[in-house]
Amino acid sequence: MNDFRYSWPMFNQIFRQAELMDRMMGCVGVNPAVAARVDEGAAWYEARTNCISCCHEHVCRNWLEYSERLPMPPDFCPNAEFFRSCAGQSSAGVARPQSVVQLEC
Repeated sequence: MNDFRYSWPMFNQIFRQAELMDRMMGCVGVNPAVAARVDEGAAWYEARTNCISCCHEHVCRNWLEYSERLPMPPDFCPNAEFFRSCAGQSSAGVARPQSVVQLEC
């Protein structure tokens, strides 16, 4: 029996958007462990929700694939402020767990 839930368009969109958020975080130097601890996880949840509902999926994908890499997220990103804050904390000497996999740009 096939599990029809995996063919739902919204299900696929959620995974596409989450993948873009993970790639963006890797490109701008955000440690996921640091991001997940901000505001006891509430900021991570809000950022993930922002990404899932973002209308800039194609622009984001193009930026990640073709644009010159910058150390900060692009202005069109609804999570740019959150990523900038987390990247600053990540580079400020916060220990990076060995099990965290960094996605390459």
